[in-house]
Amino acid sequence: MIVFRNIDEIHERLPHPVVTIGNFDGVHLGHREIFRRVTQAAATLGGVSMVVTFIPHPLKVLGLKRELRLINTYPEKELLIETSGIDYLLTIPFTREFAALSAEYFVREILVGKIGIKRLVIGYDYAFGKNREGSIELLNRLGKELGFTVEVLEQVGHDNIVYSSTAVRKMIAEGQVREVVKLIGRHFSLGGTVEHGKHRGKELGFPTANIVTEKELVPKPGVYAVKVKIDGAEYDGACNIGNNPTFGNERVTIEVFIFNFTEDLYGRELRLYFVDRIRDERKYPDVSTLKAAIAADIERCRALLANVSIIEYHEYLDGDRP
Repeated sequence: MIVFRNIDEIHERLPHPVVTIGNFDGVHLGHREIFRRVTQAAATLGGVSMVVTFIPHPLKVLGLKRELRLINTYPEKELLIETSGIDYLLTIPFTREFAALSAEYFVREILVGKIGIKRLVIGYDYAFGKNREGSIELLNRLGKELGFTVEVLEQVGHDNIVYSSTAVRKMIAEGQVREVVKLIGRHFSLGGTVEHGKHRGKELGFPTANIVTEKELVPKPGVYAVKVKIDGAEYDGACNIGNNPTFGNERVTIEVFIFNFTEDLYGRELRLYFVDRIRDERKYPDVSTLKAAIAADIERCRALLANVSIIEYHEYLDGDRP
């Protein structure tokens, strides 16, 4: 996938491009369906597929949702788009000045003038441009005038579940990591670097890796059964998210006890894949009770993870390419 970091990097129109526009936070199954339609249409036209998105998320710039926590980091989103079979990605730096552009200017000067769009694929409720004036009606009118067609996808879902970033965000925040697979088609994951913690896990007999992540959205505090990937190798583990109420930590930490692993991890990168939530965080009356609870958690995680494989972007996308 070729990535343009701003509009000025596009020096000539692309060959028969089929384009979609959006934020695509979470790259859930609804987004995947849009990407599938884009790649299929590009193949039919003998052209190329393109995703246009924005960095940072427009709602963060416009201040409409100051506490918005993104489901993916921007590099994660790019990787998920790439593995969807998209040929080109344009990440437009989103500013207040850019937000002030009219939808018609965006279509005429950027989609047509710079990209050379031949087909636009959008969701049924998508609008863009100043005051969200870039409606389906406007796009159809401009398409007839400027020589591109517009395909509008209806709401996408399955078994009474509607795929949306808002729904995904809510489920993760509530710790529903097993259920969210139905919306995103993969295990929710986060990557991070292992740093020194308070070494309490080692003192308890369960040495944990303390993870620092750039991920904005993490699951609700509690204990989780996780798969862990380190340098391509996979391990089972038990993860605790929270402030360790038995010891009264001031900040929320992410700690994972990796089964059958004894190497030094400090400074190394790893990724956690959340399979299921075991329980809430609890405050225990003493250390011995806490140790017994941790041991029980580990046994439960071992049983849950025994026949589970990581579902990530390769598995859930590759089989669906046209």
